[in-house]
Amino acid sequence: MSASLEIGVISDTHGQLRPEALIALEGCDLIFHAGDVCGPLILPQLAEIATCHAVAGNCDDDESLPLTCLQLVGGLRVLVHHGHRPVDEAYFRPEIVITGHTHVPMICLDGTVLRLNPGSAGPRRFNLPVTVARITIIDGKASARLLQLDVK
Repeated sequence: MSASLEIGVISDTHGQLRPEALIALEGCDLIFHAGDVCGPLILPQLAEIATCHAVAGNCDDDESLPLTCLQLVGGLRVLVHHGHRPVDEAYFRPEIVITGHTHVPMICLDGTVLRLNPGSAGPRRFNLPVTVARITIIDGKASARLLQLDVK
């Protein structure tokens, strides 16, 4: 039987944690918040679903949030940073890189590195969708998908 892990990814909540985002992240084994949390209640609410690791974004003033987070998940090195400052990603040798900041949802394979920006789950900006993402790791292999939230 294969070992499977489900990772929730959220970013740019800007103080607003939508109920639709919480529903989309239900059942995750772990959650990453890629910055611009901007509110003291966001991370505790996410931690009610699963262990949550978060990094600081350019709009965060919580000094307890690190600028980068590296976690070994399902045998893969997952590097999280907001994307607003240069990070020497090669130093961390990640298999997965998660960023936020642009509010533009994106999944791409860059050589052997899976790159993911979950987009923004907070207030809508421009004409961009409101999104979160999920990563599934099965036997050391990762796949990702974006989830557009049905919000007004």
